[in-house]
Amino acid sequence: MFRREFKDRADAGLQLAAALEQYSGQDVVILGVPRGGVPVAAAVAHALNAPLDVLISRKIGHPHQRELAVGAVVGDAGDAVLNEELIEALHVPADYLEAETKRLHEEIRRRARVYRGGRPPSPVAGKVAILIDDGVATGYTLKAAVTAVRALGPEKLVLAVPVASHEAVAMLRPLVDELICLEEPDFFQAVGLHYRDFGQVPDEEVTELLSRNGRQKSN
Repeated sequence: MFRREFKDRADAGLQLAAALEQYSGQDVVILGVPRGGVPVAAAVAHALNAPLDVLISRKIGHPHQRELAVGAVVGDAGDAVLNEELIEALHVPADYLEAETKRLHEEIRRRARVYRGGRPPSPVAGKVAILIDDGVATGYTLKAAVTAVRALGPEKLVLAVPVASHEAVAMLRPLVDELICLEEPDFFQAVGLHYRDFGQVPDEEVTELLSRNGRQKSN
């Protein structure tokens, strides 16, 4: 039995918002990691009355074993964060990494246009950036996301997640100004085990949540 279980991603967001209450009224931008992190982030953005945006990342898989991540491409600028030790050990060709980075950057830009509906990215420089996902297993993709957000020049970078493994927290904590994790189980198995409803989040839901936030901010 876990110390804390979440009904769904919206419930996890409400619980995270309570832990982030000190940022209410500050110059904050909420960045959700699509797709599962966006419903969590939307609940936080609503509670803190803060703008919501996405930080899109794509895994760079090994050329012969796509599920094995050797890096990640993150954000509109297409920043690549590579696992240099693994790349060297597995002899991953440099031309493959270059081609995959370019391809994934184009895919990220396409998805960003769809998700935002033509709206520009929310400014991050000089603000408190709160990066949110629905949970963290290994933390490698989020490490890339943190690097990308840091490059945007926030005044403070906060990583907030409902659940994460000890190993991921230990890796990510030194990279951010503050890390908030509501549940850090002794024996981590999978993020979805901490949710009663952990269904897939379709692109249409991400688009609607971002659009709804934009309408609220324009009113």
